[in-house]
Amino acid sequence: MSLAVIFGAEGKPIDDARSIDWLFPADAELIYGTISSVLIFAALWKFAWPAIRTAMADRTNRIQTELDESATAQAEAEAEAADIRQAAGDIDAERQRLFAEADAQAEQLLIEGRARLDQEVAELEVRADADIASGATRVNDELRAEISRLAGESTESVLAGGVIDDAVHQDLIEHFIARVGQS
Repeated sequence: MSLAVIFGAEGKPIDDARSIDWLFPADAELIYGTISSVLIFAALWKFAWPAIRTAMADRTNRIQTELDESATAQAEAEAEAADIRQAAGDIDAERQRLFAEADAQAEQLLIEGRARLDQEVAELEVRADADIASGATRVNDELRAEISRLAGESTESVLAGGVIDDAVHQDLIEHFIARVGQS
């Protein structure tokens, strides 16, 4: 080859890869590039596009499934929250009911306790009255015995000089005791 073919008119080397036109490539490059691009796009359309479409559909289905699961979980959580709120209300009502029952039981125990105390007081009063009556009887008997003894001694000392028979003596004692018992 000659140097004129390798170097251009200005003395710069000629580059076959560069086109002379600034906008369009060389004709052969344009033809081969177009054919290869069409083949690559056809191959991508035939082989890659179904896989891409399947992957996108799977992704859409997965996202929809997750959305459905989250909606279900949210509904269940709201239902549980409502149950908990209702249970809390039931707990308040149950607590009020238990307090009311406790108050009623306490009132009943107070009533029963007061009745039992009144009954015990009445029994103690009856027993005390009986003890007082028996004590009074015992004291009266002891007093009569003591008075009889003293009357007998005093009568003996007063009448020491005279003779009195036992019947008169006994009548005097009984008469004295009767007078003391009346007073």
